[in-house]
Amino acid sequence: MSDWHNVVLTPDSTIRHAMRILDETALRIVIVCDNEKKLLGTVTDGDIRRGLLASCNMTDSVACVMNINPHVAKESHARQQRIEIMDKYDLLALPVVDYNNILIGLETLHKLLQPEKVDNPVFIMAGGFGTRLRPLTDNCPKPMLRVGDKPMLEHLINQFIALGFHHFYISTHYMPEVIHDHFGDGSEWNVHITYIHEESPLGTGGALGLLPKDLPKLPLIMMNGDVLTKIDFKQLLDHHKSHQFDATMCVREVEHKISFGVVESKGKLITAMVEKPTYHYHINTGIYILSPECVASVKPNIKIDLPTLLAERMEKQEKVGIYTSYDYWLDIGQMADYQKAQNDIVDLGFTK
Repeated sequence: MSDWHNVVLTPDSTIRHAMRILDETALRIVIVCDNEKKLLGTVTDGDIRRGLLASCNMTDSVACVMNINPHVAKESHARQQRIEIMDKYDLLALPVVDYNNILIGLETLHKLLQPEKVDNPVFIMAGGFGTRLRPLTDNCPKPMLRVGDKPMLEHLINQFIALGFHHFYISTHYMPEVIHDHFGDGSEWNVHITYIHEESPLGTGGALGLLPKDLPKLPLIMMNGDVLTKIDFKQLLDHHKSHQFDATMCVREVEHKISFGVVESKGKLITAMVEKPTYHYHINTGIYILSPECVASVKPNIKIDLPTLLAERMEKQEKVGIYTSYDYWLDIGQMADYQKAQNDIVDLGFTK
């Protein structure tokens, strides 16, 4: 979406100007916005031809021919959702807007289907015992349990590959040979996989201290390997970079409704009464973006959890932020979650 600014015009621009933009760029679309970048419409070659046939002149305003109800992608739409919109309406490009209809980018079908290579390292934690899924995990590490036709860890890696990621690190502890034998060095998937073995469990963040010192100086994506998700990791990465965070935690919003009236008090006095309120919370998805400096701050063989690491970074006045995801996400921690994953897998398109 890097060159979308070149195809943005204001409504008082001429049809001739729009034709020149269409001729000079390869995006095949012109986007019309007001001065606050609010999307007003789009213009294609077809729109201009229809306008000229209806007696518009080249010097007329582009507003005369623009489509005032264009199809758009929301900022929260994942890659697959954007592809589905383009496929349904036979589109090659799609304006991306936020919830206030402010233009924030332009998605193209070409980039979605042939993503650019992403050099940011991906670190997947796959060393847990999976005790709550016994007896299934007695002879298999939890991330290697099959969901549909593949291990859940393979589904996850395929999600990253589809977005252009190719540099993976996998942390192992329990039955590492099962993971090694399945993935090898990653060449079968045209990616590179390096294994980081924890001799003893180091918490959710301690394995960072075992990573090689020659990591690319780029933000690192770190997450658990027992998650089934449709989160767009490139959007998450872009959010992290655009806000210049030291670390980003991916969260989900959970709604909790109280079936009774809630009474707030101070001492013996009632201060407020709320009838059947609904509260909203952010929960941690176990997915993080960490700056190179944050990664380097973890020393080898020190046991530490990610929330503790983020708290330490905050104490040092580093910017630690959140990214709220509305995409499908399932933490497969218990047998009921595993059964749900089996039911969800085909509808989600993971088996394609």
